[in-house]
Amino acid sequence: MDRRKFFRNGSLFAIGTAVLNPFETIAQYPDISAISKGKKAKNIIVLVSDGMSSGTLNMADIYLNRKYGKGSNWLNLYRENKVSRALMDMASASSIVTDSAAASSSWGGGVRVKNGSLNIGINGEEHLPIWQKFKKAGKMAGCVTTVPITHATPAGFCANSKSRNSQPEIAETYLKMGFDVMMGGGLKHFDSAMRKDNKDVLAAYQSKGYQVVKNRTEMLASSNEKPILGVFYEDGLPYSIDRENNKDLTNSIPTLAEMTQKAIDRMKSNKNGFVLQVEGGKVDWAAHANDIAGLLYDQIALDEAIQVAMEFAEKDGETLVIMTSDHGNANPGIIYGKKANDEFDLVQRFKHTNEWILNGITGTSSHAQIIERVEFANGFAPTEEEAKLILGYYEGLAKAEDGLYNYKHIPFKAFSEIQKSRISVGWISMDHSADYTELAMFGPGSTELKPFIKNTELHYFMLKAAEIENKF
Repeated sequence: MDRRKFFRNGSLFAIGTAVLNPFETIAQYPDISAISKGKKAKNIIVLVSDGMSSGTLNMADIYLNRKYGKGSNWLNLYRENKVSRALMDMASASSIVTDSAAASSSWGGGVRVKNGSLNIGINGEEHLPIWQKFKKAGKMAGCVTTVPITHATPAGFCANSKSRNSQPEIAETYLKMGFDVMMGGGLKHFDSAMRKDNKDVLAAYQSKGYQVVKNRTEMLASSNEKPILGVFYEDGLPYSIDRENNKDLTNSIPTLAEMTQKAIDRMKSNKNGFVLQVEGGKVDWAAHANDIAGLLYDQIALDEAIQVAMEFAEKDGETLVIMTSDHGNANPGIIYGKKANDEFDLVQRFKHTNEWILNGITGTSSHAQIIERVEFANGFAPTEEEAKLILGYYEGLAKAEDGLYNYKHIPFKAFSEIQKSRISVGWISMDHSADYTELAMFGPGSTELKPFIKNTELHYFMLKAAEIENKF
């Protein structure tokens, strides 16, 4: 390996250019030569909490501490000084506020691209995604997520596309690339009955030797000797708290931790190792909806996947575990007040998301029915006036924000304001923010992480930690 050539463009920690020009797209090559050959990362597991603001990480930890007396796996790794920790500048080529496609592409392709595109440079050039590079090097590669497997974050590690919305085409691209485990939602992009072109993409996967699994039972029973395509829901998977409180969903939809364990079991015997991306994608969707139950319980679901990854990595000794987020979203937090402790503890009694509550209301619902539904799901009874306010959105007397993933124009913001006075949780928006994101690492190469890096540098960090030359 020609190390001088590989690192000719500078250090992982030379951040001056990024500070001066946040939209700069030239690749930065890290110098982590201190990693000895005996310490290379045979395997890499990247866990992404999509849209996780620092307040989300903080609230999940406080919630778990107050309910169980022990914080989150993520922050316990900080408390136990088991990981290296940094902040990461996630700007895209078009904005200081990134979207998930550009964010994932910065890690996947090693350059900054415009929001909305996947590994396509500002001049239309294609950048080979990192999971394809690792496949060419002989490793197995896969992704698991709680949103469609064709969604922006997994796609950023795996595919090239001018538009993140080309999910039916991305479903076919995955097959061409021969990825070993792809599991999540997004059945509508694979099933001939749901695709506009009526292509039977599921049959195409089966003809190439894939096990196609559509529920939790089939996933758990699948062989570790063949590649796996798992599509468990038409679009994104149900939120974790809604799944937990619905027996049918509990039986049919695997948790993110279960998908993570299955993916590891499928790929861990490969002599050249594996790479795996794990995404808590519905954390982002919940933030867009200001949905506290969706946000907290899906963050905790990602945290349970961290435990699976860490248990494997600590036993294995050759696995680099990376935990991060691609951008902030809505910047939620617990608000000061004399009753903040008790009010935040009320979230422990929640049974369902705001999505579940509001989808069950219609223009013909009565005030009493709305009050009863909210009290069942959240443990508090809204006032008659609050029920009237909510009903107004269904009677056409008020209009809810359009919002990403709010296709039915549900009054998410109005309802979160009603909750705010009971649970002491507030939000600054319903969209992405330009936060520097949390980045933590455990395993081979992790000690070389410095306190502040640029998003594109993570691409080369992973290649170098695994001693894979950037020649593809």
